[in-house]
Amino acid sequence: MGDTKKEANGHNDQESETRLAKRPRLLEANQGKNKATVILGAQWGDEGKGKVVDMLAGDADIVARCQGGNNAGHTVVVGDKEYDFHLLPSGIINPKSKSIIGNGVVVHLPQMFEELQKNEAKGLTHLRDCLLISDRAHLVFDFHQQADGLQEQEKGGKSLGTTKKGIGPTYSSKATRNGIRIADLLGDSLMFAEKLRTLVAAYQRMLPDLNVDIDAELEKYKGYAEQVRPFVVETISYLNGAVKAGKTVLVEGANAAMLDIDFGTYPYVTSSNCSVGGVCTGLGLPPSLIGDVYGVVKAYTTRVGDGPFPTEQLNEIGELLQTRGGEIGVTTKRKRRCGWLDLAVLRHTHMVNGYTAIALTKLDILDVLPEIKIGVSYSLNGKELNHFPTSTTELAAVEVNYITLPGWETSTEGVRTFDDLPENARKYVEIIEEKLELPVRWIGVGKDRGSMIQLY
Repeated sequence: MGDTKKEANGHNDQESETRLAKRPRLLEANQGKNKATVILGAQWGDEGKGKVVDMLAGDADIVARCQGGNNAGHTVVVGDKEYDFHLLPSGIINPKSKSIIGNGVVVHLPQMFEELQKNEAKGLTHLRDCLLISDRAHLVFDFHQQADGLQEQEKGGKSLGTTKKGIGPTYSSKATRNGIRIADLLGDSLMFAEKLRTLVAAYQRMLPDLNVDIDAELEKYKGYAEQVRPFVVETISYLNGAVKAGKTVLVEGANAAMLDIDFGTYPYVTSSNCSVGGVCTGLGLPPSLIGDVYGVVKAYTTRVGDGPFPTEQLNEIGELLQTRGGEIGVTTKRKRRCGWLDLAVLRHTHMVNGYTAIALTKLDILDVLPEIKIGVSYSLNGKELNHFPTSTTELAAVEVNYITLPGWETSTEGVRTFDDLPENARKYVEIIEEKLELPVRWIGVGKDRGSMIQLY
């Protein structure tokens, strides 16, 4: 009996040694993981994320959108053709990569198919071969958009200036657990009909003026179910498997960090997390699989809609930036408000997102200015702030501390190396790097995908 126990202990010791021998290999395998690269807007949106994503998508196996909906507007210019994307990832231009609409995105199917057709008509005939959609993504219905408009109307003079694309109401449905996912659309039709009726009834209780023909909606979505079915996959295992297999994954954030529902200028924000946390929740990728995070920064600042904007220029400078920059919203078609670059904003979003480096876009728009200002910090009641204000009342009351730099008054549009930029343009970039303690990796000096200077 004693011998038997000794033999058993010996066997256990051998097993333990085998497990210990495997540990270094397991540690090495986990530490040397392939990781996804993330592109995020670092201001209030419209920074040129689409252009940066398109530039990097040429080397990507997968480009994934993690949040937002068709309230986004990303423009990519290739030669004499201009493509704009609202729901489709900008990287879908690359026919060699798969483009994923993740579980964190809210999908308005009519808009998506319209967007596919519009871009196919411009010559992008490969789009349907590249597109994959998460079965967990929530559906935006027309009545969500109608509700969005009615809710804004009810606020009157205190409206938030939303895109009225139904994004907020859809995320609200998701949070109150009566939202409808693509998996529901492709599942039992009777169950889908019941869920739709319940959801509509909930909205009509809140908004009696909401008019919905449920039978027509059910018939319409019967058709959409068959149209969307070929694109739908379980994207969590698909993406994690791709990263582990060594595939190059590029994640495209929509909107921007200052529109993030938690970290932006609440309530003048969108209804999703546009910061790096939205990558994890919107795609099912763990933090350990996120690698470089690049913040896209416009060389000045813009925003659409209402809300405080400390460096806004309600003068000829603002008008010049708006005109030269073509600052019209891709989605809303509203003029963007324009102002000087704001480093207080960028420090705040860098703190939240942890940028590896930044892409500085639209530097060429500043080419004609004899002097240029940069907002470096805020003061409130005579005291310099060491954090970004949480309250929009405080933010609206801050005084911006500026530095003034000489302009370069020379065209940068044809420049393709950093050394060939005018000296004052180089100094502008170097001061941004110095103040943010962040490297600038790319500089945009024109609309076309080829008009990017790579610094390293």
